[in-house]
Amino acid sequence: PVGATTTTTTTKHDNNSRVRCSSSSSSSSSSFSASSSAKDNRRAMQFRPCIDLHKGKVKQIVGSTLSDGEAGKPKKLETNFVATESPRHYAELYASDALYGGHMILLSKDEETQVVAREALKAFPNTLQVGGGVNPQNAESYLEDGASHVIVTSYVFKNGELQEDRLKLLSQVVGRERLVLDLSCRVRDGDGYFVVTDRWQKFTSLKVNEETLSELAQYCSEFLIHGVDVEGKKLGIDEDLVSILGKYSPIPATYAGGVCTLKDMELIKGLGQGMVDATVGSALDIFGGALPYSEVVEWHNKQTKS
Repeated sequence: PVGATTTTTTTKHDNNSRVRCSSSSSSSSSSFSASSSAKDNRRAMQFRPCIDLHKGKVKQIVGSTLSDGEAGKPKKLETNFVATESPRHYAELYASDALYGGHMILLSKDEETQVVAREALKAFPNTLQVGGGVNPQNAESYLEDGASHVIVTSYVFKNGELQEDRLKLLSQVVGRERLVLDLSCRVRDGDGYFVVTDRWQKFTSLKVNEETLSELAQYCSEFLIHGVDVEGKKLGIDEDLVSILGKYSPIPATYAGGVCTLKDMELIKGLGQGMVDATVGSALDIFGGALPYSEVVEWHNKQTKS
């Protein structure tokens, strides 16, 4: 079982993370209760914006086509949209609409991506979470540059297995209240959802279910979960996955993948049971889609004011 020691902390990023760490020392046998903790944490659903960065450009990519490439094999990256505006432009847009807790994911390891990402963080601090290659060596620098939270996936897995010691270390370095765990997943052999890493190309042994959500919530304040099978395809959401998150996640979870309409947002609202927020990417008009960004913001405001 996963275990950790949490420190008494009250996060100042109330718009981003509504879970506060309480004074407690958790032993290896303790975990968050999906039935009790989740009930206390249910709240109005929110729209969480996003910025996906690849080779220094804001893009919308079909997630399942991402790859580092292999020697002698051409990459087959499927891109829905490439922006002419910088990530700073989108960060400014989100901040002006009081949208917090969105994520900026660095999908490539080049210097240009680092430069433009950090420019956006510095210009609009505490607006965005940042993920992509996060580890104990660089996590604090992202927070210092203005990220509200850091998002981690691949660092805490090795050879397809969760490395509990790495997760614990990173949680201690940045603080549980500023760590988001990316559990993006795909269906494997009809046996449920399993976390995928390394640009969503490698399956791990970690199944997304009540037990893992409860145990891993000890280390982080939120989950970010892309439904990789539908991500970027604008074919509708993965209802089964959202249902699992709504039923079992004891902390806020942000779902991404396949949202095309406000009806999809309403569907997530119902299935998510007050625990699941949603990201809209390729479907938005600001990313070349048909769904007006302004309508999604209006929908978001109605939820948070009701």
